[in-house]
Amino acid sequence: TTRIDRETGRQRVRETERQSREIERKRDKGTKRQRQRQRKNSWEGMSVDKGAIPHACPGTESKEAGKASACAGCPNQTACQTAPKGPDPDLPKIREALADVEHCILVLSGKGGVGKSTFTAQIAYGLAAQDYQVGVLDVDICGPSMPRIMGVEGENIRKSAVGWTPVYRHDNLGVVSAGFLIPSADDAVIWRGPKKNGLIKQFLRDVDWGALDCLVIDTPPGTSDEHISIVSALAQCQPDGALLITTPQDVALNDVRKEISFCRKVGLPILGLVENMSGFVCPKCKKGTDVFQGTSGGGRALCEEKGIRFLGSVPLDPMLARACDEGRDLASETGTPSAEAYKNVLDGVKAVLSLGDPADD
Repeated sequence: TTRIDRETGRQRVRETERQSREIERKRDKGTKRQRQRQRKNSWEGMSVDKGAIPHACPGTESKEAGKASACAGCPNQTACQTAPKGPDPDLPKIREALADVEHCILVLSGKGGVGKSTFTAQIAYGLAAQDYQVGVLDVDICGPSMPRIMGVEGENIRKSAVGWTPVYRHDNLGVVSAGFLIPSADDAVIWRGPKKNGLIKQFLRDVDWGALDCLVIDTPPGTSDEHISIVSALAQCQPDGALLITTPQDVALNDVRKEISFCRKVGLPILGLVENMSGFVCPKCKKGTDVFQGTSGGGRALCEEKGIRFLGSVPLDPMLARACDEGRDLASETGTPSAEAYKNVLDGVKAVLSLGDPADD
């Protein structure tokens, strides 16, 4: 009897604990539902004035610079608040410095690693080989690769009474890059926006380019500080526009779409688009293979969709990679698929810019 009583007591204790847990569970469930109803009611009662939400930075010249809600969290907010308002006094100086530059083009993408610097170098090489006066400005402050690609690594920019003198690859091909200002090629450039912006303006304002048929500006990926700075600094110079670079896969095309949006928002004309790394041609069997296959039709389809001129495709080529590493012109590699492709793209760029015979200039 005693054993039965003890077992009965344990069962009652377990039942009591079960009932307590069930009551607690129902209480928690009710509290959770109550919190959900409260959140729903608070959102339904909230009115959002969409017109009060700015769509972009108000600009450094605006009275709202550093004060608008869009400025919250921007690393440049303090600088914009304290900077002098009104027209930038450097813009007339930049316009004067570039007065003898006939054409100015920006090489953009939105995506890193698609070959912007390679394209910039090969287009500059191609124009210089046809006796045009060409300048290359590298505004990729944190990743300046142009000194290596142009074969002028280890050189220095010199200052004179008339300004900074570019480093010359050939007599008619000058290069300016932050890479010439870094003590070592292994040193990282850890700069915030204002310092990068200041150097870009200094490149445009203080470099003595002389008379140029074409200034080609290589940019970093994205649509951030450097891009806003270069477009703003060239506001009074009326650059010809942007050449967009992409690769066939959709992940690159998605970022190029953002770059197209950026160009149209800031009023920068789009001269055309080039699809880089467009297949691989085997040097032995000459058979082509699409290494980066997109599902949306690649660069040509994007151009048709956005109403942009398609300037051509450049295939993957080991000789092109070697030429960049060694700082050579791809034209020295005769018979390569990419050399012929770049020749066709260069003809398209010249047609867009209406570049005549340099002998007639």
